Amino acid sequence: MIQIRTRFAPSPTGYLHIGGARTALFNYLFARHHDGKFILRIEDTDRERSTPEAIEAILEAMKWLKLDYDEAPVFQTERFPLYKEKIQQLLAVGKAYPCVCTPQDLDAKRQLAQKEKRKSSYDGTCRPPEGVIPRLPEGKPYTIRFRSLQLGTTVVNDLVKGNVIFENRELDDLIIARSDGTPTYNFCVVVDDIEMKISHIIRGDDHLANTPRQIQLYHAMGQTLPQFAHVPLILGTDKARLSKRHGATSVTAYRDMGYLPEAVVNYLVRLGWSHGDEEIFSRDELIEKFSLDSIGKSAGIFNPEKFLWLNSHYIKSRPLRRLAQDIIPFIEARGYPVPKDLDWLEKITATLKDRAKTLVELVEQAHYYLSDDISIDEKAAKKFLVPEIKEPLNSLMQKLSDLSNFSDGAVQQAFAEVLEQTGLSMGKLAQPVRVALTGSTISPGIHEVIAVLGKERTLKRLNAAMQSLDSPSQ
Repeated sequence: MIQIRTRFAPSPTGYLHIGGARTALFNYLFARHHDGKFILRIEDTDRERSTPEAIEAILEAMKWLKLDYDEAPVFQTERFPLYKEKIQQLLAVGKAYPCVCTPQDLDAKRQLAQKEKRKSSYDGTCRPPEGVIPRLPEGKPYTIRFRSLQLGTTVVNDLVKGNVIFENRELDDLIIARSDGTPTYNFCVVVDDIEMKISHIIRGDDHLANTPRQIQLYHAMGQTLPQFAHVPLILGTDKARLSKRHGATSVTAYRDMGYLPEAVVNYLVRLGWSHGDEEIFSRDELIEKFSLDSIGKSAGIFNPEKFLWLNSHYIKSRPLRRLAQDIIPFIEARGYPVPKDLDWLEKITATLKDRAKTLVELVEQAHYYLSDDISIDEKAAKKFLVPEIKEPLNSLMQKLSDLSNFSDGAVQQAFAEVLEQTGLSMGKLAQPVRVALTGSTISPGIHEVIAVLGKERTLKRLNAAMQSLDSPSQ
C-alpha cells in the first residue's frame, strides 16, 4: 500500500484564516489517522503579495494550533528550476506551446465575448496543429500554454462530492508560464504534488474548478492521479461566504481574543465533519475517529455564539495551573504587574473560570485581584454602603483581623458569627462587602474573593469603605 501523504499549501498573502486552518486540520487529522505524513508547502509564487510577515503568521498559527508537519516547509520560489525543467519537457513532446498573444489582444477578445454574450476563453490563436512542435519565438514576449484536450470529458472522482464531470471543450489552454518565465499556480501545484508524492489532496471546494485542468496535467506528465476530496466552504449565519463582516476570520485574531487552541481545533473540525451527536473531542479522539466519509456535502455554518460556548467549556475544564499560565500574556497586555506566585494566580482563575468565556474576559474580571486601583460604582455605593452597615462591617473587620488562617472556611466562619450577632441575612452583609472589595455588585462568592485578596488588602479596602461612610458626602 502507498503511504498516505497530505499537504497544506497556503499562499502567504495574509494571516491564516479560519477556512485555511480547517483545511490544514483536515489534512493533518487524515494523515495522523492513517499513520501518514502531513506536509506544509508555502505557495509564494505571487511575489508582489507574498510577504515574510505573512509566512511568519502562518507558521505561528500552525504552531499555536499544534498542527505539526513532518518535514521542513517547502517554498515554491525555491523550486523554479524544477518547474522550468517540467515546462521544457512538455514543450518537447508538443503538450505545451508558446503564445505571442499580447495582453491587449486577449483583453480585446474578452470584451468581444462579453459583447456577444458568450463565455470568454482563449480561442487557440497560437495553438499549433496536432503533432507539430513549434519553435520558441525570438525577439518578442510570449507565454507558455498547456495544450488541453478539446474533446470528451474529464471526470473528478471526488471522495466527498462523488463523480464530477467537466466537458473538455469548456477548458481552454491554460497559461503555465508567464511572459517573464515565472510558472503559474495550477502548474506549480501539480509538479509539487507529484514530486512530494502527495496521495490525497484535501482542500476547499472553491478549488474544484481547477481540478480538471490539473488532472490533464497529471496525464500529460504520465503520472498517476492522487485522490481528491473537496470540502464545502464555511459560510456565515446569513449563508454568505465567511468574511470580515461575520467577525474575526484569522486564527491569530481568535488567539488574541482569548480563545484556547483546543477550542479552535474542536470548533473548526465540526464545521463540515461529524461523528454522531458528539460535540467535544480531544486531539487523540479526533485522530482516531476522523474520516473523509464523515465530511458533509453541505457548507459549514460559522456560529460565533456556539464557538464562544465551546471556548468557555474548555476554559472551565482546563487544569488550573495551565489556565494560570495561559492568562499571563493577557495580564501583561492589560498593563498589570504579572504575579510571581503561580499558586496565587491559580486561586484567581479558580474563582473566575466558570464565569469567563475568553481569557481576555477572565483577566478583565480579575481587575480587583490584579490591581488596587478600583473605582466603586456610584449606584452600588449609594444602595449598599449606607450608615446602617457601619457596625456590621466594623465587627467583620475585627474578626477578619483576628484570623491567623485566612482561608475560605475561616472567612466563612467570621461571616457566620457576624450574621448571628446582628441578625442580618447573608445578602445584607455580603453585598456591601462585595462593593467595597470589588467596586461592583457582581463577583464570585464573597468568601472566595476575600480569601484570594488576603487579609491586608481586604482590610484596607473595607477600611476605605468605612471612612467613606464617615465622610460628609455620605
